[in-house]
Amino acid sequence: MADNNPLPLWTPTPERIAESRMHDYMQWLRQTRQLSFDGYQELWQWSVGHIEAFWESLWQYFDMRHSTPYTSVLDSYKMPGAKWFDGARLNITEQLFRFHADDGDQAAIIGKSEARETVSISWNEMRRQIGSVANALRAMGVQPGDRVVSYMPNVPETVIAFYACASIGAVWSSCSPDMGTPSVLDRFGQIAPKVLFAVDGYRYGGKDFDRRDVVAGLVQALPTLEHVVLLPYLRSDASVAGARNWSELLAADSTPHFEQLPFDHPLWVVYSSGTTGMPKPIVHGQGGTLIEALKGHALQSDIGEDDRFMWFSTTGWIMWNSQVTGLLVGATIAVYDGNPGYPDLGTLWKFAEEAQLTVFGAGAAYYANCMKAGIAPGKLADLHRLHTVGSTGSPLSADAFNWIYEQLGSDILLASISGGTDVAASFVGGCPILPLYAGEMQCRCLGIAVYAMDEQGKPLVDEVGELVVTKPMPSMPLYFWNDPEGRRYHDSYFDTYPGWWRHGDWLRITPRGGAIIYGRSDTTINRHGVRMGTSEIYRVVEGMPEIIDSLVVDLEYLGRESYMPLFVVLRPGVTLDASLVRAIGDNVRTALSARHVPNEVFAVTEIPRTLTGKKMELPVKKLLLGMAVDEVANPDAMSNPGSLAYFVEFARTRAAEKA
Repeated sequence: MADNNPLPLWTPTPERIAESRMHDYMQWLRQTRQLSFDGYQELWQWSVGHIEAFWESLWQYFDMRHSTPYTSVLDSYKMPGAKWFDGARLNITEQLFRFHADDGDQAAIIGKSEARETVSISWNEMRRQIGSVANALRAMGVQPGDRVVSYMPNVPETVIAFYACASIGAVWSSCSPDMGTPSVLDRFGQIAPKVLFAVDGYRYGGKDFDRRDVVAGLVQALPTLEHVVLLPYLRSDASVAGARNWSELLAADSTPHFEQLPFDHPLWVVYSSGTTGMPKPIVHGQGGTLIEALKGHALQSDIGEDDRFMWFSTTGWIMWNSQVTGLLVGATIAVYDGNPGYPDLGTLWKFAEEAQLTVFGAGAAYYANCMKAGIAPGKLADLHRLHTVGSTGSPLSADAFNWIYEQLGSDILLASISGGTDVAASFVGGCPILPLYAGEMQCRCLGIAVYAMDEQGKPLVDEVGELVVTKPMPSMPLYFWNDPEGRRYHDSYFDTYPGWWRHGDWLRITPRGGAIIYGRSDTTINRHGVRMGTSEIYRVVEGMPEIIDSLVVDLEYLGRESYMPLFVVLRPGVTLDASLVRAIGDNVRTALSARHVPNEVFAVTEIPRTLTGKKMELPVKKLLLGMAVDEVANPDAMSNPGSLAYFVEFARTRAAEKA
């Protein structure tokens, strides 16, 4: 394993620790509970050893707004099926209205896109718009439990519509407008929506994409729809037959009303990536989402009322949900819609300066692309206000850790996090009072009993194992939609370790209590008994200056020797010759294992990725093992569906050679 005594890349100053919300919470525990901890690791041990006391302390520390108190914190440790804060009634939108009452002219949402100039919506105006849209929806007959779906981009109106629905108790679900009709229907068609919010189109990479025909097709294919609300986005005069205009909703009475709902009332339906099979419609609750957002944003990432927070995302990725819940701790959120690389990779950094961001987040691939392209964010924009930078989506390489500190300064908390759509939370992530080490997430998050487990269910330290959660979390799914017996939910997470959540990632807990994710456990390569996460191979291969991107799969043919091809995207002007192939093999052999040197290396123009930027290792593996392309991948769930053509031909050629 790696050096157990490395030097930290960043250490918080005593002043930063003292000013952090984590420190304040620990002082509050000392004063109100007579609980004293010698650092974060002891606090984490208490939080997972006494989960009822921990989560109840958060309810009280954050003074969660509610109309009816809970009768019990947790009814059992059963997973799935644990019930949290039974008896409590609350509304997540009401949490927003407790902030900035005396300074309501401050910005609540800052929005910019390729199609629009920057707009700023104040806390007072946001409250007014949420109230108006909610009351307009009520006039349409929307009631608690009704599904409201969105085919909208990452713009302020989408945030407004979501919180308006939540204030009623309607169940929200979102797809990004760059998703095609079949992909959207695979999702929305499962939940029988009553109302659809949509746009006429979107702009990406400088090109306009008209989606009015798609919207009309969705309306025709969703028989339960009663109302459609259109936001003219590309053209101010855009319309769709039978649709109401967004402006009509804003004209409604703005008097707020918050439906008081059970803690486990459904808030939204989110979906698995959908690269294979029908996407899983995952239902999260109002209360679980609220308390997890308060903990994750305020304690783990140190975000508060004075912050301006952005996490670049589309509305089809769980990080959009995380972004909008930044409002729940009183932070201003900044949303951007468009191609982060258009007209160049400096676009988001320049927006960070314009919006005066203090917290900036993006997928790990974005930082890797900036690093590879030689982008210098600190020279492109004034980023001195940033105190936290977030990363997720895939493992962030140690080189990228170093690059971020070189570019943005030494006093940055790099909150590299890993969680999932499945739980709408982080298992491991950042901590403002701990040192940080390159390539390593700082800690296991409070209240999350997460371990690296061997096949027998034994916790491992400094060894790679399955990421397993042994105790309930308030933000675990309530259920899957249309899964009345819970069989699909159970089989997705609880069939390997009965009663424990298996997430499907490889994890190592370091002796310091930090965490390293090695990629998906179902794409790990086990060659001759040596198990290696694909991300470890990518770290080595993509660390070479000639290579921009890569994908590796291990093809095991029933009883035959495994065959492991590596596919690489080369920097312009580079040729994949024998010398480069030899260098790749030498680097893998030296850094990892001789057994994981690829059998062959192939140059491709791009690597297949999901809409959220994840490499499609398992679908490519299945394709190369002989499955039909329509059985392994949904093009509408991909960011670059054309990239599959190469692998289809590769599979055909290989099958012919083996015949």
